[in-house]
Amino acid sequence: MPFSLHTVSGARILAGALALTPAQALAQSGASVTLEELSVAGEGRGLGQGTGQGVGQPAGAPPRAAAPTPLDKPVGEVVTSVGREGVIDNRAATTVADILRNSPGVTVRQGNGPRDIVVSIRGNNARSTGVNRNMVVLEDGFSVTQADGSSRFDLTDPRAYNRIDVFRGPQSPFFGNYATGGALNFVTRRGAEINGAEYGVDAGSFGYLNNYTAIGGVSGPFEYSLFASDTRGNGFISHNSFNTQTINFLGTYTPTPDNRFTLKIINNTLFTLLPGRTSLNQFEINPFQRGCLTAATAAPGCTTFNLLANGRFGATVPVTADQGAFLRDDRRTIVGARWEHDIDAFTTWRTQLVFDDRNINQPFYTTAARGDFPGFNFLSDVTRRGDLFGLPATGYVALAYNTLDSFSRTYNRVLGVGPALGALIADQDTVQANLGGRARAEVQLSDRWIAVAGISAENTTITGSNTSYTYTAARTTAAIANVDRSFLNVAPELSLLYRPSEAWQLRGRVATGYGTPSAGNLFVTPAGVPGNNTQLKTQENLGFDLGFDWTPVETVRLSVTGFYEFFRNELISQSPGAGLLNFTFNAPASEHRGVEVGATWAFAPGWSATAAYTYDDQFYTKYVEQLSAGTRTSRFNRAGNQIPGVPANQLLARVGYEQLTGPLAGLGGYVETVFQDDFFIDNANLLPVPGYTLVNLNLHYATDLVGGYAKRLNLFFEVRNIFDKTYVASAQNLSNSISATTGLQNGAAVLANTNGSIFAGAPRNFVGGMKLAF
Repeated sequence: MPFSLHTVSGARILAGALALTPAQALAQSGASVTLEELSVAGEGRGLGQGTGQGVGQPAGAPPRAAAPTPLDKPVGEVVTSVGREGVIDNRAATTVADILRNSPGVTVRQGNGPRDIVVSIRGNNARSTGVNRNMVVLEDGFSVTQADGSSRFDLTDPRAYNRIDVFRGPQSPFFGNYATGGALNFVTRRGAEINGAEYGVDAGSFGYLNNYTAIGGVSGPFEYSLFASDTRGNGFISHNSFNTQTINFLGTYTPTPDNRFTLKIINNTLFTLLPGRTSLNQFEINPFQRGCLTAATAAPGCTTFNLLANGRFGATVPVTADQGAFLRDDRRTIVGARWEHDIDAFTTWRTQLVFDDRNINQPFYTTAARGDFPGFNFLSDVTRRGDLFGLPATGYVALAYNTLDSFSRTYNRVLGVGPALGALIADQDTVQANLGGRARAEVQLSDRWIAVAGISAENTTITGSNTSYTYTAARTTAAIANVDRSFLNVAPELSLLYRPSEAWQLRGRVATGYGTPSAGNLFVTPAGVPGNNTQLKTQENLGFDLGFDWTPVETVRLSVTGFYEFFRNELISQSPGAGLLNFTFNAPASEHRGVEVGATWAFAPGWSATAAYTYDDQFYTKYVEQLSAGTRTSRFNRAGNQIPGVPANQLLARVGYEQLTGPLAGLGGYVETVFQDDFFIDNANLLPVPGYTLVNLNLHYATDLVGGYAKRLNLFFEVRNIFDKTYVASAQNLSNSISATTGLQNGAAVLANTNGSIFAGAPRNFVGGMKLAF
């Protein structure tokens, strides 16, 4: 079981949440129950603003719920909202990385695809290179994290969104399993905001082209918004061309003021060629993998992977990414429906169901994965505004269930025409399910104090089997690994907010999180091949947050949060070598601590500055790693070492100007710098990956159009990486190794020559675009 807080009684929270009674005083004081928190970028929202029915409640939009959920009004949480203005509307927001780096506490890395961004909150997913874990992701309140904890951002075109809410720190009391690092809620644009049709096009270096359209409006009880885009490009690394298509629909039907029906549909198709990940030494010689058409003619620094000549066993042949036809050909389809009913003026009941199907075809590096992963996510909750022991309060209770069927096969790759497959090496058939309940109470103790208590309890089951195959000239051997695991987790939280004046808000929070291993983690061994790894345990964390928000005047806003988190059995993934599968292990104990700072300052008419800074120090406190080679086995104590993959310091700083009046009104621009510290990519802390500082320049113009069909025109032009810095955009953690002769640990030179780790970031590039609103 995760850490328990003796000051929180789950039974009392549940009873209190259900026992709230309506209060006339609460109805009159309304917004005073929620204290506003700083939004550090764009047109975000504070904690006191509801989100369920859109910002500002435009005319014709459906009515708000009688009692918005804690997702809509997250009192007591550490939340940043990143909005459209200056972040999405007037720049080349090609991936979610362009948006999320505006939030303190968020690290972004390039994954395996053009929009496949690895997002990490407080470093909790920094070791991944593709699938996002250790957070829960939602769109418009619908979960897009599957029951095994996996989320991907291939389906996410930033142009579709009004804002993104970033919940930082352990969030399992409200979001359940996997929310050890936090949560993201993507909020699409409502039909009333679009109010017509829009067409836009972005074009830039390396063949980048994005055509997109948005249609939305309100008609009687219906509100609808539809976004569609077609994005393609050649990529700046060789063998990296791509095309991806996205459809995102949100519709609401309000037959009566107290009933609201919502339909959500997302469909994304992706086809992308994938370059090979290089070693650090290869990156320094040939970062963009030029001249790597074949292994026989490869230029210095080209990375190669060894494929079995017959696809089964024996001799291997080296191939480049072009020769091996490395690629991804995936589809993701999500359909969600929700019914909200106001039982009375103080109580809202909400029930929703999501169908989520992820279909993959990924023949890259030495293996090929093919599979289908259909799942369902059910949530039913009740939110009630009222009083508790005479104090204004909001209570929330929920029942949640989600399940995922995993059908996947893994094949050896073989050199042939296109992405040729060799022999089957793994056949996995599993079911993973999570069933739990959540309760929460927010109590206004006085005009200046608010207390929040919450708890979740959840049971996770993983059943199924994985059959792995090995081949020799004489025989084929099948080994079956069965799994029937059950994990019961409980996670409480407590938070306290104090507002001594209009300018200051002080906040403290103690919360817990848990994340069970996924079925896929259980069937890859430390050797990087299919097999039995079913001994993995649930990772658990206990986090302490202490911070303040300061707004001395309307033009200055500062938010500072310090955090200290204690992890037990932290799940960490790394690569055992080139082309092999990532494996996962538990580190018995570790600690994460740091500081997050967000600030905005409008220091002169039209001028503004924005900053988002994170300091994140993560280290093992208990972990002995065992390494083997040949007949030698050695053990190494990693206590005190930095956890690999986590930069200690990162900063986004931006200074911009907007012409507010006169003939040039609507013209603006900014200069921004993005800094990331270096970090180790191995448990022994022998090999650091260098950090970087990038500088970007943006110019944009927006104006209303009169006398024609079009209503508004937006133009922008952006130069990215002005000084053409060559840098590491993604680094996969590497396993340390020992000498088979001496048993001593191999040094940094061996790691630096191990490929399968590095993707370079984009060199200097140019992107421009326009959008017309009709």
